Amino acid sequence: MKYHIKSTTLAARGQARMEWAEREMPVLRLIRQRFQKTKPLKDIRIACCLHVTTETGNLMLALRAGGARITLCASNPLSTQDDVAAALVVRHKIPVFAIKGEDSKTYYRHIHSALDSKPQMTMDDGADVVSLLHKEHPAEAARLIGGTEETTTGVVRLRAMEKDGVLKYPIIAVNDALTKHLFDNRYGTGQSTLDGILRCTNVLFSGKVLVVAGYGWCGRGLASRGRGLGARVVVTEIDPLRALEAVMDGFEVLPMAQAARVGDIFVTVTGDVNVIDAAHFRLFKDGAILANSGHFNSEINIPALHKVAVRHRIVRDFVEEFTMPGGRKIYLLGEGRLINLAAAEGHPASVMDMSFANQAVSAEYMALHGKSLQPKVYPVPEILDKEVARLKLKAMGISIDKLTPEQEKYLTSWQEGT
Repeated sequence: MKYHIKSTTLAARGQARMEWAEREMPVLRLIRQRFQKTKPLKDIRIACCLHVTTETGNLMLALRAGGARITLCASNPLSTQDDVAAALVVRHKIPVFAIKGEDSKTYYRHIHSALDSKPQMTMDDGADVVSLLHKEHPAEAARLIGGTEETTTGVVRLRAMEKDGVLKYPIIAVNDALTKHLFDNRYGTGQSTLDGILRCTNVLFSGKVLVVAGYGWCGRGLASRGRGLGARVVVTEIDPLRALEAVMDGFEVLPMAQAARVGDIFVTVTGDVNVIDAAHFRLFKDGAILANSGHFNSEINIPALHKVAVRHRIVRDFVEEFTMPGGRKIYLLGEGRLINLAAAEGHPASVMDMSFANQAVSAEYMALHGKSLQPKVYPVPEILDKEVARLKLKAMGISIDKLTPEQEKYLTSWQEGT
């Protein structure tokens, strides 16, 4: 078995941490148990490009229980947990190509290694596998059964591919499932982003001005959690509806050019490029901290930051100090990459339980229906989304009501009024 990881000696620690995460993933456990019996993915080769975390490790075990032949690579150079990679290789004989801190060349070599498995299905987080497959192996892409996509950025890229008429196989947008983005993006990103910032800086949020760039579901969660820690939260937006919602939620809304003058901690969660740009570096206060929780490290214009700085040094793990002309200092966290995974452990397992349950059932759906679907981006079927929610409630010991026949009839008729 081919693989490329940091060290096989880390396997025992990784296994123990995977088992700890599994305790908080009851929905995925139920799906894994069903997969063990039904084998819906029997002998299907899946190239998985995901953050190699304890939660991902448990997803890999669920897919393999379903009969899949998996190859896993990292979806971000800084998000790999090396002990988990080792546990998957040593304890579970799953090929993994991922090392925390790998350079760009190694990162793409690892993606090529996953594609060398001649996959029939892809499972992506950011669409790098899909993009590379279409650019370099378009004929092979056309033969795939289907795929799934985990994150907002990847879905945006895939919809652009569909719009341009270049997407060659159907892909389910797992990110758009309600049981994914309403919980993973909001509660997961909100908590884990602050966790990453705290681990690498140990700053006190209370009394600080936290600037949140973007008020999508990730931004909503981050702003809420920041306020909970005592920060004064400022939101920047380009969408008038989201900006209005931020105002109604009690947050101050400013253009970035104004927020740059007052902020202490800045976090980008937009999925766009150069949200914090060269012009803003000249406006920041001394000691401003910059972090990103969007998928790619393009939200902060890092090349421009290097260009304008007169000195640069690493002052703590995952903390780079840039000295500006005049002596002001700006601190960049985690190389501008996903700070919750670069400096911490990513989302808590209990929220990834639903996200990865969606991944598992979406892969099953593609195995059954992929060949009959057009090469488009599809939502997670509503029946699967609600099933994940039902299983989560069941695992939490929570019961809900059911409509009576009378109530069902009322909701589907028009005759009865006041």
